[in-house]
Amino acid sequence: MPVRELIAQKLPVTLQLGSMAILIAFCIGIPAGIVSAVKKGTAWDYAANLFALWGISTPNFWLGILLIFLFSIKLGWLPASGYVPLTEDWRASLAATIMPAFVLGNAISAILMRHTRSAMLQVLESDYVRTARAKGLSERSVILKHAMRNALTPIITLGALELGTLLSGAVLTEQIFSIPGFGKLIVDAVFNRDYAVVQGVVLVTATVYITLNLVADVAYVLVNPRLRG
Repeated sequence: MPVRELIAQKLPVTLQLGSMAILIAFCIGIPAGIVSAVKKGTAWDYAANLFALWGISTPNFWLGILLIFLFSIKLGWLPASGYVPLTEDWRASLAATIMPAFVLGNAISAILMRHTRSAMLQVLESDYVRTARAKGLSERSVILKHAMRNALTPIITLGALELGTLLSGAVLTEQIFSIPGFGKLIVDAVFNRDYAVVQGVVLVTATVYITLNLVADVAYVLVNPRLRG
């Protein structure tokens, strides 16, 4: 079987898994980082930092096994393993990938939270933020329209790099949940000494990293108007 066809079969699986994981990470990490920065020194800040510490410290294989035990064995809500393509049954596909996506997104959301908090704290002390508050703008408008938009630049870079990491580094999670994706492909190729497949995977991974960095550079211009000049 040609390596091109083999990669074409496996890559969409990991793309779906990685996209769901990065979406979960953005939905959790960015709001938590904003709240932590705005509520600095309060219980909200300590809770967000505790969540970040937990997310970074939790091993993926342990969290994956724990989720399988709870949601598959005990509650019976989600399948323990396997994969269903989106084109066949989107509900079954989401049910099969939501747990591994959360496992992958958990650590990334913690990292995003820390970077968002750091960027927001720096931006909130800027002159233009103080000027916006002096003009009488609401705190919600100052945070969402002025501070957060300017704090997104490092977060975009981190998100692009983490998505690239997910595409090549979801090996352990795909093994735990028996998902026939890109990570499992490279593990099988290494064990079988199929060097052509390993070379193909490395080539595709490098191309994805370059593409994601290009997309991040374009996103800078869209997010920060000062870069358009």
